[in-house]
Amino acid sequence: MKPGFYIITAAQFFSALADNALLIVAIAILRDLQSPAEYEPLLKTFFTISYVALAAFVGAFADSMPKWRVMFISNGIKIFGCSLMFFDLHPLLAYAVVGLGAAAYSPAKYGILTEYLPHRLLVVANGWIEGLTVGAVVLGVVLGGLMINPTIAQNLLSFDFPVLDTGIDSVAEMSLLIIGGLYLVAAFFNLYVPDTGVDHKPLKKNPIYLFHEFKHCVQLLWRDKLGQISLAVTTLFWGAGATLQFIVIEWSKVALNLDLSKASMLQGVVAVGIAIGAVLAARLITLRKAVRVIPLGIAMGIIVLAMVVVRDTWVAMALMVLIGMLSGFFVVPMNALLQHRGHILMGAGHSIAVQNFNENIAILVMTITYSVLIMVGVHIYWVIAMFGLFVAAIMLLIKRHHEANQRQHDAVSQLEDVRH
Repeated sequence: MKPGFYIITAAQFFSALADNALLIVAIAILRDLQSPAEYEPLLKTFFTISYVALAAFVGAFADSMPKWRVMFISNGIKIFGCSLMFFDLHPLLAYAVVGLGAAAYSPAKYGILTEYLPHRLLVVANGWIEGLTVGAVVLGVVLGGLMINPTIAQNLLSFDFPVLDTGIDSVAEMSLLIIGGLYLVAAFFNLYVPDTGVDHKPLKKNPIYLFHEFKHCVQLLWRDKLGQISLAVTTLFWGAGATLQFIVIEWSKVALNLDLSKASMLQGVVAVGIAIGAVLAARLITLRKAVRVIPLGIAMGIIVLAMVVVRDTWVAMALMVLIGMLSGFFVVPMNALLQHRGHILMGAGHSIAVQNFNENIAILVMTITYSVLIMVGVHIYWVIAMFGLFVAAIMLLIKRHHEANQRQHDAVSQLEDVRH
């Protein structure tokens, strides 16, 4: 890998670390405010609204200037959102601002890979990015859990700088200050992300033009035989993954009697599994063989059902690692395939924006559905059962659709051979 790739991964790591620590702290603030339980998954909903609402514009924005500059501006927006929470804006609204920065950041962080690296390295690069991103999720939720742990929080609050009075007198303020510092570290690395020398398209000022261009890109990727399969898989994965974060927190409380601080650690265990799966996929799966991992998605959905009968924390940890490994192993090759097809069809920034649009619609639909189920009093075990069966069924449909595409392609190839 080129040296600049490691700067890209470092910038992504610290930005994702802060995002995930902030989610746990925001949940803790909602609980301090005695907000309804259904507000917690709505944090993810508010975070992802920008991905959907601005999808037509962020891809064009990412392709209009060097990617390092897009990433730097986006981290600045995240810092602003974090500071709004610090100054007591409601967590849902403040986290929505952070989501605005994340929506602008995403096309740049993935788009630069296709500009900077040859396509033969995309699966390996995605393995690195997903592995480190998931590592950031692990450390982020663990860090968030540690910062709200009463004993650790009080020790941190009792620390005073000589002469200087910081004015920080609550766990939330201290946690948000630390998270803001992580965003600043990410912004520092953004300044050293290499310029790939790719020509940039001037940003069109007509929003109607941008909307129609984005609509064309969406249709282009969904009509592509490989693009539609990889897009369907990654869309389901991210929707399911976002929902699983909150399912694990509620399940930990009901089945394992864990508080938020300890539940966040268990959430991090899922991410450890994803990181392992991502690394294995990077080593074992080439871009050409990416679609062969689809059956693992079916297996993941079925294995999730085992959560209903688990009551032991150590067994729960092993199950979370297994679920994570299956997830990481099947999503990394599909993500790389999607980026490759998108880059060929429409350009890096636009293709990532299309991907984000679809994936975050799935996150919105699935997290809102989860919030409604919790609000009407559906037991978490029934939620888990419905969730696992839904994931397995959709992955089975995707598998069959891909097989139908293959049969159609083979039939066309045979017909052309006869003609020749």
